[in-house]
Amino acid sequence: MVHADASNFASGVTKKEAYEQVLLQAEGLFYEQRNWVCNLSNASSLLWHAYKSLASPSNAVNWAGFYTFDPLSAPSKPQLILGPFQGKVACQTIAFSRGVCGAAAASKETQLVPDVDAFPGHIPCDGDSRSEVVVPIVVDNKVVAIIDVDCAEKNGFDDTDRVWLEKLADLIGKSCDWPQ
Repeated sequence: MVHADASNFASGVTKKEAYEQVLLQAEGLFYEQRNWVCNLSNASSLLWHAYKSLASPSNAVNWAGFYTFDPLSAPSKPQLILGPFQGKVACQTIAFSRGVCGAAAASKETQLVPDVDAFPGHIPCDGDSRSEVVVPIVVDNKVVAIIDVDCAEKNGFDDTDRVWLEKLADLIGKSCDWPQ
């Protein structure tokens, strides 16, 4: 049974411990639930509450969520469309050729950006964002979605974030029925 306590994180946990809890809770929430909207919604909430339980700079995360592949986009111009998230309103569509999210989708590789102002073509959906990590969710060699997390501080993310968000991306990819 899904319960709101899944998003409670003890104060003073390490980043690794918070990510371990995110993965454990996500596995439980995804059990017998394959709807991508439900699963991405719960995953964005878990991430948001995990970051808010951590010390700086992680607690300065100001956006955590997903963009999904837009199946209505032209094959020659693939794009992402806004999915479930926590934070301020966001860009609704992002071409694979634009910004950090587009770079992750086009390359199928995690983008760990310590200073978004130094990233060529960065899309400033929220002017408060200073760093970003974007992890593609790949199923059958196709990008079905991306995890996007922004931080209001430079150098907000490190290799620990990359490793654990890639684990979460793998779990999400396997746990959802994706639109074609």
